[in-house]
Amino acid sequence: MPTQVSATTSFPTETDADTIAIPVFDGEGIAHDFEDGHLGNLVERGEAKTSVGSTAVTHAGDLRFIVYGLGKRDDVDGEKARRAAAAVETRARSLGAVKLAIEIPHHATDEVVEGLTEGVILSTYRWDTRKGADSDRREPVAEVLLSDHDDRSVPVARGVLLATAQNRARDLQNSPPNEMTPDALAARAKEIADSSEHATLETLDRQQLIEAGCGAFAAVAQGTEREPRMIVIKWNPPGTTAEPLALVGKAVTFDSGGISIKPSVGMEGMKFDMSGGAAVLEATAAIIELGVNVPVIAVVGATENLPSGSAMRPSDIVTASDGTTIEIDNTDAEGRLVLADCLVKAKAEGAKRIVDLATRTGAMDIALGPAYAGLFSNNDEWAATLMAASDGSGEPLWRMPLHPSYRKMIDGVYADIRNTASKRVAGASTAAEFLHHFAGDEIPWAHLDIAGVADDVDLPYAKKGGAGFGVRLLVTLAESLAS
Repeated sequence: MPTQVSATTSFPTETDADTIAIPVFDGEGIAHDFEDGHLGNLVERGEAKTSVGSTAVTHAGDLRFIVYGLGKRDDVDGEKARRAAAAVETRARSLGAVKLAIEIPHHATDEVVEGLTEGVILSTYRWDTRKGADSDRREPVAEVLLSDHDDRSVPVARGVLLATAQNRARDLQNSPPNEMTPDALAARAKEIADSSEHATLETLDRQQLIEAGCGAFAAVAQGTEREPRMIVIKWNPPGTTAEPLALVGKAVTFDSGGISIKPSVGMEGMKFDMSGGAAVLEATAAIIELGVNVPVIAVVGATENLPSGSAMRPSDIVTASDGTTIEIDNTDAEGRLVLADCLVKAKAEGAKRIVDLATRTGAMDIALGPAYAGLFSNNDEWAATLMAASDGSGEPLWRMPLHPSYRKMIDGVYADIRNTASKRVAGASTAAEFLHHFAGDEIPWAHLDIAGVADDVDLPYAKKGGAGFGVRLLVTLAESLAS
């Protein structure tokens, strides 16, 4: 059963929790300590530390107490709260806690309350349903109460919704590629669309992609027997006056590299090449559940990229749905081909601003690692809007450059453009310029290269496997545009 998280105005010791978590800050005593200073003594003796993520355990009567550090009070934000809450949940779980009450720091902002909530839920995530019984494996805490004098049910509820959506994206990411196929993603999209009378779904199969002129997307799917799917969910809330926002996601459910096959070492991680699509789907589900008052066009390009007798080859020339001819230099540069036709589709469906997410380049992973996703944009105001959503959601972005010199590197020899650069430099920027060609400059567009942040990010609340990066970011973005 998933952990139940809710808000309470009862003091932690007045609940029926068996474990109570109390915060401590740099240079401050512990509020509501026992008369004998029992909890504060942990800090004085050095057992309890104030650094974010530290925990110390003690007992008083029938209760177990966890003292958790939050650093400097003025520096606490949503991300520090997420990390601290994950440390508390992990410690409580290791102790066999069943019901945990976490004291919210006095005067904490809604951002911090949401962070505490999200940290707990993200920390409880497991994808081990295929493993046998393990007597050493501790079950997550069954129930968590977030305690404050004031009613904090609104930020707690939002944190529950966003973290649950992020965990659903992690489920999609972590599922094996023989199960998480393009059809499986389309089935999840149908569940999302069916959840509201104001949402619709369109899916295009291989033949329909060909008939629609999506030659770039279709070329990637040539090598696999599984049907590709272009998935389009439209959310049209009644009464909105906001301009439509397009969320576009790359969902290559397994990327072998095709004819330009990848090295065998690490290829098992290529099931995560659908992470952008997973984030778009579950962010869209959360947007619908929240009733965010902005039209959303979610476009997900789902296919495998496999080698076979029918697979695309280096030196092939394909034609995208806007008429652009593309010279295939490397079949492992397939995500940009899928996204090219998805971007054209988003524009055709009436998008007035676009953001796409993709595990695009190893160059981005090398440049930024797991600390940031790379942000490319054709519009400074739109980039600033994305950066604000990044700050609000705690999913960090770093702006990267577009430049005519990068665009020149993808000029084609035998076609309009080529799918890899003529030089092995600026790989992330030249890949972004490829997408820039299809996004154009008339509509604000942003590309998020999430190669380094999609999986195995070693965060306290997301150590191994899919991280669900982008879900909180996209929902926060949509909320900022609502009207």
